Amino acid sequence: MKKSYKIEVDCANCAQKMEDAANTVAGVANATVSFMTQKMKVEFADGSDEKAVMENVVKACKRVEDDCEIFL
Repeated sequence: MKKSYKIEVDCANCAQKMEDAANTVAGVANATVSFMTQKMKVEFADGSDEKAVMENVVKACKRVEDDCEIFL
C-alpha cells in the first residue's frame, strides 16, 4: 500500500536526506520525498505495520534533518 504524507522541510538537499533515511527503514518498500510539493510518498512492504513503520521513518528522518516535520 502507498500513502502520502504532508511534510515540512527547508531545502531540496534536506528532502533528499529524508528520502534516503526513509528508504533504510524496515517495512518501507519505497519512499519518495518532494521538496516542491512538500510531500512524502511511502510504499509499505507487504504485511508491515504501517503505523510502526512510520514511527521509525520519523525517527530516521529526524536523525538526518532534526527540524523536519512529517504529519501523520
